[in-house]
Amino acid sequence: MSQPGFYVQVAIWSQVVSALLFFGVLIWLWLRFIQPAVLAAQDNSNKLIAEAERRRDDAKTALDVLGEEIGGAKHDAELIAARASAQAEHEYAASVAEANEAGERALRNAAAELGRARMAAGDRLRVEMLDRALAQARVDAERRVDAAVNATLVDRFIAGLEQKN
Repeated sequence: MSQPGFYVQVAIWSQVVSALLFFGVLIWLWLRFIQPAVLAAQDNSNKLIAEAERRRDDAKTALDVLGEEIGGAKHDAELIAARASAQAEHEYAASVAEANEAGERALRNAAAELGRARMAAGDRLRVEMLDRALAQARVDAERRVDAAVNATLVDRFIAGLEQKN
């Protein structure tokens, strides 16, 4: 080999060796710094994805539970509405029955009061008629009875009392 060919060969091999060293250093850098950072980032991403999936699953479970609770609440609301409707109908019927009973009681009381009022009116009428009859009798008696007839009547009354004693 000649001198210039040798230097060319050395230059080529130095290029090859420097390239191999460069790639070796790149591989060493990759393995030492870049690959652990990439793996750590991948682990962090996997952890974040796993956490997000866990939260999604928890949210789905909570959503299912809430759906069941909503269904239960709707059922309870229907039962409450039915119970309230039945209670309202019962109270309406009880109120109507109570009002009817109160009306009938008031009617009976009014009928009894009417009877009492009739009796009182009859009594007042009798008293009034007696008072008028007595007044008329006094007027007639004063007109018919003079002092002599009155003295005779008083004497007979006294005699009747003496005979009884």
